[in-house]
Amino acid sequence: MSDATLGVLLLGFAGLGPDQDHQRAMYQPAFEAHPGFEIVDAALDDPAVDVVSVCVEPERRADAVIAALQAGKHVLVDKPLALTAADAAKVATVAAETGKVCLPAHHQRFHPMIAAARGAVAGGKVGLPWNVQADFLVAGGTPSPAGELANFAVYPLDVVLALTGLRARRVFARLGTHWSDGDADDFALLLLTHENGLTSTISVGRTRSLADTRPAGLAVHRYRVSGSHGVLDIDASRPAVVLRRAEASSQVWHGPGTVDRLLDELHAAVTAGRPSSPSAADAVHIAEIVDAARASAASGHPVDLSTEKEGSR
Repeated sequence: MSDATLGVLLLGFAGLGPDQDHQRAMYQPAFEAHPGFEIVDAALDDPAVDVVSVCVEPERRADAVIAALQAGKHVLVDKPLALTAADAAKVATVAAETGKVCLPAHHQRFHPMIAAARGAVAGGKVGLPWNVQADFLVAGGTPSPAGELANFAVYPLDVVLALTGLRARRVFARLGTHWSDGDADDFALLLLTHENGLTSTISVGRTRSLADTRPAGLAVHRYRVSGSHGVLDIDASRPAVVLRRAEASSQVWHGPGTVDRLLDELHAAVTAGRPSSPSAADAVHIAEIVDAARASAASGHPVDLSTEKEGSR
């Protein structure tokens, strides 16, 4: 292992759904293919371990991440970082105290279309943004017992916050169950008011299976940023080569995918000794929004978030 190669310990193979294993499906193959990492079979306290990839059960996740950080290891953690904002804040506090990288796996922000859009918005191409519309819908697959708000909302929320750089201040939400057999929500509509008067509308959830989408594949992933001097439409299903088969169609990408770019950010942050983007503090704010969305859906009223800033975007 060279000095530039980081040793990775894979910790856990669980997710929010009964058949969800992002460790084996996403992170392990990406670590194996990345020249900057090498998976090691070792204990947490082994000096050969530089990074811990945490995919333990969600109810144990915050404690596992804290243990890794306190052991002096950098962490990549599957979404969500924690099931509540309070637990996420505990993780962020330890990450700040130890100075170790704690990168939540919000990999959709690394999509090339979204990265280009971030540059365009930051460069003033639409003027002053006043509204963002987002749609993140998955077709088919096994519904999450925790609900799709908890399962999926982190991705479009992180993208909206990355596009605008403006924290949410008020949340109004509606949850529904349309396609699932259980009681957990499979659709959420979030209406957010951000700093500087920006608003965003985010629809997120799981639909029935679609013939032209692979099971548990993204059917709709798009954003519209409206500003004082223009509108920017972002379709994150493009560019791609579409393969059509008898059973379903799928999209094939050429070049690094979003998880590969996530690992690029992890390696760069660790080797440069800088915070990652997104950070644990970013994950805390998203957890606050999700908590507020649940409270709003239960009460039928908007919920205000704290105006205190924790960390920076």
